[in-house]
Amino acid sequence: MKIRSLFYKYKEWILYLFWGFATTAVNYIVYFLCTRLGKFHYIPANILAWLWAVLFAFWSNKSFVFRSQSWQPNVVIPELCKFTGARILSGVLETGILWLCVDRMHLYDGLVKLLAGILVIILNYIFSKCFIFRKGE
Repeated sequence: MKIRSLFYKYKEWILYLFWGFATTAVNYIVYFLCTRLGKFHYIPANILAWLWAVLFAFWSNKSFVFRSQSWQPNVVIPELCKFTGARILSGVLETGILWLCVDRMHLYDGLVKLLAGILVIILNYIFSKCFIFRKGE
């Protein structure tokens, strides 16, 4: 019973982390397919990975994490605009971190991508919770 009560107490966090890991998996799969198999430079690969991840994240966050069930245009369009804006901010930040650490500091891109991804997940939760899928809107 204690596990169940903990789950319900932290349900939103647990769901966000689950879907965040799934979104991160989409991002990393696309990124590594592009860089390793497609031989893309890491910047365009990161942009493509980001685009796929944003589409997946919007759907999963709206539907399962924050339970904003309305798909009416007057609800979904503002949510999508705010969501995309927040993701552009975090995507630019992640790309900047990659550029700084890989091009300038010559660090391994896979490790930098992982660490930058952790920061992005935290920022994206704050944006979604506080500005995009607020309760009562």
